[in-house]
Amino acid sequence: MQMQEWQIVIEAIEQATGRSFTLLKANAIHGGDINQVFHLQGAEQSYFVKLNRADLLAMFEMEALGLQELAQTKTLRIPEAIAYGISGLFAFLVLEYVELKSALQSTQQQLGSKLAELHEIKRDYFGWHHDNFIGSNQQKNTRDNNWVNFWQEQRLTAQLKLAADNGYTGKIQSQGEKLCQLIPVFFSDYQPQASLLHGDLWSGNAAADLAGQAIIYDPACYYGDREADIAMTELFGGFSANFYAAYSEHWPLDSGYKTRKNLYNLYHILNHLNLFGNGYLRQVEVMMQQLISEST
Repeated sequence: MQMQEWQIVIEAIEQATGRSFTLLKANAIHGGDINQVFHLQGAEQSYFVKLNRADLLAMFEMEALGLQELAQTKTLRIPEAIAYGISGLFAFLVLEYVELKSALQSTQQQLGSKLAELHEIKRDYFGWHHDNFIGSNQQKNTRDNNWVNFWQEQRLTAQLKLAADNGYTGKIQSQGEKLCQLIPVFFSDYQPQASLLHGDLWSGNAAADLAGQAIIYDPACYYGDREADIAMTELFGGFSANFYAAYSEHWPLDSGYKTRKNLYNLYHILNHLNLFGNGYLRQVEVMMQQLISEST
């Protein structure tokens, strides 16, 4: 962004914090797949800023609400959402700047234990008080008292419809329709509770601060089966045996989790197909066929 566009971000920071902020440097941070990310440095303050298209402001608004809901639990460390808005062609989200390092074994243990505590925050419905986003795709969260219906309609069917809109028809749709009809089989002897979920908990969204405290960020919050969060921790790796041991010590998983985790991770692979394209198509088809075989 140009300096005049950064000025709107600076004014939003000053209004939110009640402190003046003189921008010295705006350093790009590389590695994100969805947003442009910057470290704004001032004389005494630093901030973490995400940028995307102006029409995606709602994505940042929902991320801020998710961070606030997670922070209210006082379980894990959550970066504070400072401000969001539009500057020129860009939507922006300003967050507390936290210097991160890779999670140590002790941090992984803390993360597992505290995540179990987070999951003990419950509601009497599945969903959330807003639709939000998974990546930059919309995530439906209409409240439902039936988890099977919620997962069928608002997770798998929603992603399958988006896939059809993106040109993925044929086998993926016929397999998806068949699998959706079979979803009740996976819950024949298991009744999930509506736990507060991070919603997008892969290794890139968890780390340690410089004091070694576990921190999570980039949420896609809703109330759902805690197994959905745990499943995603296995999808792209990065969580240690200490993490799972600490979680299970606090709240053991049901024996059927090993089968259901693929059902939960199918949602994220479908979302990756819709975000990033054809490279995920074969993985979707294989996961669907395996789940259909396991349920018939």
